[in-house]
Amino acid sequence: MTSEAKLTLTKTRDLSEKTAQTTGMRRLVAVSEEANGSRGLWAGYVTMPPGAKSGAHHHGDAESVIYMLAGRARFRWGDQLENTTDAEPGDFVFVPPGLVHQEINALDDAPVECIVVRDRPRDMVVNVEVAEA
Repeated sequence: MTSEAKLTLTKTRDLSEKTAQTTGMRRLVAVSEEANGSRGLWAGYVTMPPGAKSGAHHHGDAESVIYMLAGRARFRWGDQLENTTDAEPGDFVFVPPGLVHQEINALDDAPVECIVVRDRPRDMVVNVEVAEA
């Protein structure tokens, strides 16, 4: 490392919405190429209001890890969103490249909150039409 390298801190209150979005969820970027010069990671804080569901989407060739902080998220995935699993606080969810998926807040009285990390410095979201979404 050179003396030009620096550690950066982003306060939760300073997170930016200037990142790719999907209907039904709110992504706030914490780490990215644009935000702080990351060369290999994107990280953010994602929330979904009670009862919300995202549109069907994928993240291109990026791998994603989701760490559940609060709520209960139902994940549907597959070409027709035919598979389902639920995640709760403390769970890690791995989303492989190109996997079409949808997030649903399975609770009507509490938000979903999670941390998402991708192996690319720019967030990429490809929203897709799936009849079942």
